[in-house]
Amino acid sequence: MSELKRDLTPEEKAKPYSKYYYRKPAPPDPERVAAMDKSIDPSKALPIESINDLLNPGYFEVEAGWCILPNGAGYIANYTPMPGVTMDMINWWFAWHSLEDLRYKIWWPDGHFGISLSDRDRAKVLDPNRSMTQKFQGLTHFVLEDVGGPSAEKIAISWMTPEDVGFDMSRFKSPNVGTIAAANGVSLMLNPPPGAPNFKAPAFMIHFIRGIPGGIEFRTRFWMGYHILNKKPYLLLPHGVRLPEMVPAGLARHNVYEYANLASFLPQIYEEQKGVVA
Repeated sequence: MSELKRDLTPEEKAKPYSKYYYRKPAPPDPERVAAMDKSIDPSKALPIESINDLLNPGYFEVEAGWCILPNGAGYIANYTPMPGVTMDMINWWFAWHSLEDLRYKIWWPDGHFGISLSDRDRAKVLDPNRSMTQKFQGLTHFVLEDVGGPSAEKIAISWMTPEDVGFDMSRFKSPNVGTIAAANGVSLMLNPPPGAPNFKAPAFMIHFIRGIPGGIEFRTRFWMGYHILNKKPYLLLPHGVRLPEMVPAGLARHNVYEYANLASFLPQIYEEQKGVVA
């Protein structure tokens, strides 16, 4: 348990959705947890240069697992079906949860501790003339969370449009895809162990979301050590650096738990909040 986890303030407890902080988190599928117990063959990883292959129908051989790539970068895949969830709910969630710490905490109380925005980005979230995707794509969330490493981390998550990522927009439509939540991230450990290197670690992540009968599915990918800039991927690890296996392994398990929990209450909270962000 992270030292950053605290009980809610009286003001937070008074919020109608504080109940989600105190409820028992939904357990993830044991098979998906077990899939993160050991490394996959790196040859089974989706190269970041082939990200458009996510638009193809069907699935890859490995939809859940992690590894260290030959160039030292980390790779994670995760698959989360979400029965009863719609694209509107997903786009709303990524806008709505950014406005206060409690909204981020209820997502995964054991690992999410805080979130903030610049004043400029907050105004964009609250702008009634912006679409729901425009209330998070193009904005940066600053979060405090424990992603399974040796220390909790401060992470800047800069959300991107499909065009920013470099998707073939002629194919970016249903049923190939419903929506995405994709970002370049930069993380820094808050309390690194003695002697541990602590640099601003880059990563690119995407939650690629498609419709399935009765709901949606998250096909998540992380490429740790990469950013996508000007629609092209770049490896940003210092020369010769190879990520420790614990880095993708910890984040992979974190991802399994946080999205299983979100899936368990998103339809209910969306209805309670009437799909309104403010």
